[in-house]
Amino acid sequence: MTIRDITIPMCDTLACWPGDTPFRFSWTCTKVEGATVNVGQLNLSVHTGTHADSPFHVDDAGAKSDAFDLDRFIGAARVIDLRGRARLRREDLSALDLARTPRVLFRTDAWTDHTCFPASIPVMDEDVPAWLHEQGVVLVGVDVPSVDALDSKTLPNHHALNRYEITILEGLDLRDVPAGVYDLLALPIKLVGADGALVRAILRDWTGF
Repeated sequence: MTIRDITIPMCDTLACWPGDTPFRFSWTCTKVEGATVNVGQLNLSVHTGTHADSPFHVDDAGAKSDAFDLDRFIGAARVIDLRGRARLRREDLSALDLARTPRVLFRTDAWTDHTCFPASIPVMDEDVPAWLHEQGVVLVGVDVPSVDALDSKTLPNHHALNRYEITILEGLDLRDVPAGVYDLLALPIKLVGADGALVRAILRDWTGF
C-alpha cells in the first residue's frame, strides 16, 4: 500500500502568516551538554503549515479545536487538480460525482516554496461552499495557507464553510499527488480551547467502496 505524506515539513525555514508567530524548534537540554536525555521545545502558531481551522477561528460562538468531529478527517477523499486556475469555480467541479467522496482536496500548486509566504493564491468563488454542501461534502482541503484571499478582511469562504458545517483543512502538500480517490487520514492535535490545530495528513491508496 502506498502512503503519501501530504503534510508540510515543520522547520525553522517554514514561512508563516505575516505577523504571526514563526515556527521555532530549540533544545531545552541535550545529552551532549550533560543532560540525561535530549528534550526539545516548540514555539509556533496553530495555523503553521498543515492545520485545521476550528469554527472559533472566525466565530466567537463557534466550536473549538477539542470539539472537532474526527470522522471528518478520516475516509474517502477526492484530490481535484485545479492547477493553473486563477479562481476555483463551480463549473470546474460540477462534472464530478462527489457522493461517495465527501472530502475534497484542491490541488493548485500555488504554494510550492514553503520558505516564502505566497503573495496571492487562487480561492474558491463564493458560490462554491453552498454547492459543496449540496453534494454532501464534509471537509475541504487546500494546498495554500487559506480558503480565502490572503488580503480578505471578511473571510467569506471561512464563514460559508462553517455555516454549512464543512471542516477546513489548510496548508496541504499535494505536489506529488495525482487527481483521484484516496483514503485520507488527517487527525488534528487535541488542543483544548484553541482556534485551530496542527495536523499530520496522509493519503493511502483507495481500495474500493
